[in-house]
Amino acid sequence: MQARSADLKVQGLEKRFGEVAALDGVSLDIMSGELLTILGPSGSGKTTLLKVVAGFEKADAGTVRIDGIDITALPPARRDIGMVFQNYALFPHLTVRANVAFPLEMRNVARAEIETRVTEALQLVELGGYDKRLPKQLSGGQQQRVALARAIVFNPRLLLLDEPFGALDRKLRETMQLEVRRLQRRLGLTTIFITHDQEEALVLSDRIAVMNQGRIQQVATTTEIYERPANRFVADFVGESNIFHGTVTEPGVISLEGGRRLLARHSGKTGQRMGVLMRPERFGRGTNVFAGEVKEAVYLGVSFKLRIACDDGLELIVRQPARGELPAAGTRVNVSIDPEDIHVF
Repeated sequence: MQARSADLKVQGLEKRFGEVAALDGVSLDIMSGELLTILGPSGSGKTTLLKVVAGFEKADAGTVRIDGIDITALPPARRDIGMVFQNYALFPHLTVRANVAFPLEMRNVARAEIETRVTEALQLVELGGYDKRLPKQLSGGQQQRVALARAIVFNPRLLLLDEPFGALDRKLRETMQLEVRRLQRRLGLTTIFITHDQEEALVLSDRIAVMNQGRIQQVATTTEIYERPANRFVADFVGESNIFHGTVTEPGVISLEGGRRLLARHSGKTGQRMGVLMRPERFGRGTNVFAGEVKEAVYLGVSFKLRIACDDGLELIVRQPARGELPAAGTRVNVSIDPEDIHVF
């Protein structure tokens, strides 16, 4: 199976539902063969964006282009886009083979070619031999594979996945994440993946677009989104965070609101108000030392998660390698972090 991968450009998309701006001037460029995840909380506008790209919703303003061609006004059937939904949307009365064949039949593909393409698609999703079963005879993961096979069987230019693993248990969800990534890379298929699960986004993506209240907050690689978030929302939404605010009092020094002076490698201009992010797992050795008392300790297998009330009034979440005994509540501890591991925004 040969994918016809394409680049996608959306520009200035706006969509309102009454007083609510579901899309508030959204612009995105997605490269051919890229897997971009749109990550955000419920109500952030990510599903509306996907529906506008697919043609199921009409934007109030803005354009959608595939390979430079404006498809904004085209109906869904003429956009050449494959889509996988969270609820699978399989036809319950049709066999697996008939479900996967459906988009080819709608395109009047010759019967012999349909047979060949369906067989190949089912093998790609590791469902060879399941073609005569009905959806109700399959597990949730198998149904999702059928939906995926149906979405790619007609060689779409673009694949859209709207929270496709939301109904699966954690272990199966993780398996399907890796399978989708493997299949996407094998086909080189331009893919947009929608999720509110930050771990899922970090596992799957080439890049992540973080959305909130109808706007794109940041578009960047997985590493950059996690290590160098653009603002407080991204810092707080992606991963666990210790976030504080302060003022740059001299180069490389930020004075927090409670009086604590923090050494930070990249601190901004003197007098500037800044946000400070310290990831829990970055605490180890460093020149910024915090003394305090353990208020809560949780064993997470590979690590201990500690909530520490510091003597200067700060409260920190710290992750440490799980060695020895889990610290008891009330234990006095010192933790430290290097200026290089503090992100300022």
